Amino acid sequence: MTKKSDFERVVFQPKTHQGMQRGINKIANAVRPTLGPISRIVAITKTKPHDQTPEMLDRGGIIARRVQQITDRDEDVGAMFIRQLIWRQHEYMGDGTATTAVLFQSIYNHALKFIAAGGNAMIMRRHMETGLRLILEQLESMTIPVEEREMIAQLAESVCFDPELSKVLGEIFDILGVYGQVDIRSGRSREIEREYVSGTIYGDSGYHAKLMINNIESLRPQLENPAIFLSDFEINDPDELVPVVRAAIEAGESGLVVVCRTISEEASGVLMSVSKDPQRFKALAVKTPGIGEINQSAFVEDLAVLTGGRALFQAGGETTQSFKMENFGHSRRVWADKEFFCVIGGSGDPIEIRKHVAMLKGRYEHVDEPDIRELTLTRLGKLMGGSSTLFVGGLSVIDIDAKKDMAEWAIGAVRGALLKGVLPGGGAALLACKPKIDQMVAQAESLDERVAYQVLSRALEEPTRTILTNAGQDPSVVLADLERVGPGFGFDVHQGEITDMAQAGIYDSAGVLLEAVRGAISSAALGITVDVIVHKERQINANRP
Repeated sequence: MTKKSDFERVVFQPKTHQGMQRGINKIANAVRPTLGPISRIVAITKTKPHDQTPEMLDRGGIIARRVQQITDRDEDVGAMFIRQLIWRQHEYMGDGTATTAVLFQSIYNHALKFIAAGGNAMIMRRHMETGLRLILEQLESMTIPVEEREMIAQLAESVCFDPELSKVLGEIFDILGVYGQVDIRSGRSREIEREYVSGTIYGDSGYHAKLMINNIESLRPQLENPAIFLSDFEINDPDELVPVVRAAIEAGESGLVVVCRTISEEASGVLMSVSKDPQRFKALAVKTPGIGEINQSAFVEDLAVLTGGRALFQAGGETTQSFKMENFGHSRRVWADKEFFCVIGGSGDPIEIRKHVAMLKGRYEHVDEPDIRELTLTRLGKLMGGSSTLFVGGLSVIDIDAKKDMAEWAIGAVRGALLKGVLPGGGAALLACKPKIDQMVAQAESLDERVAYQVLSRALEEPTRTILTNAGQDPSVVLADLERVGPGFGFDVHQGEITDMAQAGIYDSAGVLLEAVRGAISSAALGITVDVIVHKERQINANRP
């Protein structure tokens, strides 16, 4: 009989900190080489024996996620602790993962040295959290708003290091604004190209049947000033459409767009029969936008606000039999093709649209769940009108895929900067926070307090140290020179010289950096207070994300 003691093990100090520290350092050291414009590559072997080609990565969040489990169980606790922190930064902000990792590692390692010598972890944690508030205040006071196209392009280049792509992104966001939709696709040449589309466009929401096409030349049916029936219905019985069609005809509408999840061939026949004379009446059925019930409900709700209509939902037990003429939405024009459905000039109440957009903006800025943030951002982009398709070209499929991934990363960073502003890049903003923390060191009333602030002061140098090391520079020499020139200056590793980072156009997204600092310091302060590890029976964790 297996005893419970075979499955549980309790670990006490000093082994708790020692084991966690080894695991934390393994993950942080794997991510560290990716920080900075001149970064290194991390090669990860594949799990399938027949695939011998390693995965070559330079994204901290992806690297950390590839580590599923550390053999030593004490180390695994620390590894998974920092792994979760890095992945959350990746999911929430899309960037700043390497900065998060090196800040956390520096704070944790230097704090443990003092704790091992008799320091009080709980007192240190309290003063670290005070220091965090001071650092965040300093960073917020340095934030620069992003407004001009050139500045947007400079920010994009500081992320993707591709001048051509950065210039195009500067143009796109200058035209569309912070919430603009950018659809990234494989290019038709080696160049980077873009196209702009006016109106509210929904992907994966084309027409239901080819037979409804009334413009053979473009394969894109188009209706002028149509009535719009909004739903997430699965329409199988032709009789379900009769009340809707009758209401449109009785209202004197020249066209009808039926938005529904699915429609049977028989039901489609009803729409085709009333479209025999397109000069008098046209009808079209398009797919309900979105994938999944939650997404579809959200998009249909937005369309109702945009067009001034009322949406009907299956979950609410509604049917077409209860449909009323005033439930129709309207717009100046609607077109659809195999993949897209576009509404141009929705007739919704401008005040209600503004209220709806304001509600979504508030949700986007305050919600933490990545999936909800992504959906909310998509809804905002569509409601505010206008979108762009970015065609990324290259020499090969691998090259194109890499550039598309980089473009997506840069778009996320630019969007965050447009919302929150930017800070001097290359670690310069963190270095500028050091004088305030050093002042707290001088004013400290106890040894625990003084060391806590000393640990934070040293950690503020770590991103710059790492960037310099990855670029082949001597951090000690450069940091000494930077201390003499004052705040706002950093080291341009491409030019090999100290410069005013803002004047040089080298920026970090303020939102990304603030979140990295907040996550790293608060998590490290919590981590040093872990005294005991209890290991349960180890299972093969195939579901760990």
